[in-house]
Amino acid sequence: MRGRIAVLGLVLLAACAAYLNIGARGDWGFVLAFRGQKLAGLLLVALAMSWATLVFQTITANRILTPSIMGFDALYLLLLSALVWGLGAQTYRAMPAQGLMAANVVLLCGAALALFGALLRSGRDDLMRLVLTGVVLSVLFRSVTAYLQRVIDPNEYAVIQAASFARFSAIEVDVLGLSAVLTLLACSALWHMRHRLDVLALGPVLATSLGEAPARGQWHVLILVSVLVSVSTALVGPVTFFGLLVTSLTYQVMDAPRHVLLLPTAALIGGIILVGGQTVMEHLLGLATPLSVVVEFLGGLVFLALLLRRQR
Repeated sequence: MRGRIAVLGLVLLAACAAYLNIGARGDWGFVLAFRGQKLAGLLLVALAMSWATLVFQTITANRILTPSIMGFDALYLLLLSALVWGLGAQTYRAMPAQGLMAANVVLLCGAALALFGALLRSGRDDLMRLVLTGVVLSVLFRSVTAYLQRVIDPNEYAVIQAASFARFSAIEVDVLGLSAVLTLLACSALWHMRHRLDVLALGPVLATSLGEAPARGQWHVLILVSVLVSVSTALVGPVTFFGLLVTSLTYQVMDAPRHVLLLPTAALIGGIILVGGQTVMEHLLGLATPLSVVVEFLGGLVFLALLLRRQR
């Protein structure tokens, strides 16, 4: 098992080296600084989204559900539209990048805790209820978002539209420091909980018999998931199916149900997808097709396949 992790690590290192070297010309100090910041952003997003999706599936006991599928992306667009509508596009864009990032994370974390908490209380073991609740909330959020976008100025709508899609090639480098601190703190807390996550994955009855409080553990994980998803979404925009694609590949590569193995595997696979994919799209294909489109397409196919297999 650890040999597979080592192989994935070597593949990720090769992808990072290719991203930094392919097509590089001129002063290497400038090339490394420019591409290195974007590479750090890709690795942060891969780490945050992969771990958030993996542990969210652990506490929901379902390998189909992800925070994005359950309405987080629609919630992000709603909060973004409300901020631009309330503050105005000029005020919104004039805010310091770090302050705007912190405000987005705080608002998204609070709203995400309310959303995910309500979804878990509505029926953890009822897949159809969870999916339908997430779909209904997503439709509600998108309807309110569409209304706000219709009543604002067209110039302000352009600001919302630019932030409504994942932008792996235009990562906000000004907020990388704050994003890295929040991501690493949340991931450190999840790594400290790795053995508790193994117990929580057994279900509430067995977890209670082993001395774990399922409700408290779920809320601890929800808080950390909200931080990770908020940071990654505020950094690059909404990505609906990336986490599902990563976790599906993780369970195929690592069949051991131990988070001490699953977490590093998911992070490495996520990094390979983003860094390798961005290398191909940016340096070999000239950004003919955005990476987010390819990821969403493949992730959507995986979601349909998992859903149909679950029904059978």
